[in-house]
Amino acid sequence: MTLTVTPLLDAHGVVSGYGGVQILKGVSIFVDPGEIVSIIGPNGAGKSTLLKAIFGLLPVYEGEISLDGQQVTGLTTESLVRLGVGFVPQTNNVFSTLTVRENLEMGAFIREGDISERMSQVLDVFPALIPRLGERAGRLSGGQRQMVAIARALMLDPKILLLDEPSASLSPLMSETVFEKIGEINRQGMAVLIVEQNAKHALVMSHRGYVLAAGENRMEGPADMLLKSDDVRRLYLGG
Repeated sequence: MTLTVTPLLDAHGVVSGYGGVQILKGVSIFVDPGEIVSIIGPNGAGKSTLLKAIFGLLPVYEGEISLDGQQVTGLTTESLVRLGVGFVPQTNNVFSTLTVRENLEMGAFIREGDISERMSQVLDVFPALIPRLGERAGRLSGGQRQMVAIARALMLDPKILLLDEPSASLSPLMSETVFEKIGEINRQGMAVLIVEQNAKHALVMSHRGYVLAAGENRMEGPADMLLKSDDVRRLYLGG
């Protein structure tokens, strides 16, 4: 008998966009518990739009989104955070005038009681932030700010982490560090849905992937299958 796993996150037939203009034209994806799933595709494909629609930042005109079997279509971002969705946007993802410690404390805004234990757990993943806890986040490098942003999203111990272009504008070395941290977070059991322009690196670290183009699903499957696809290599992996 085959056991059926209920997806942790299931988005089906999502139509969304900006100001009534449809960017997504019926996109469907799912993420199982413990998976890393990548969304790749050309600029303008609707990748970031999909994450924002899932996280309640954009309206869902058609389609359904569920989390752990619960219908969450149209819920507010705060409601989704309370249900276990973490989101790290590509830009403006830290409070620049606050210290690193204050950023992490802000990430735990709905957590009741003492947060010191959870902060210690998060800093175990990002030990490089420990000597900078008293420093304003705006004074950090781009890579360090990205780590602060991810660490802040982890403060509520979400069920799934949504990452929008986590390596954007980072040096190759810092990009490698950020990808390593994402892998470490996943190995601790957290599901991750990642939108990433560095398609090859994203697929290498993922279990499965989706290719979007012009707001529609074009390909999907195990990450290693997509890496071996001639079409994916030619169009999205630089050869």
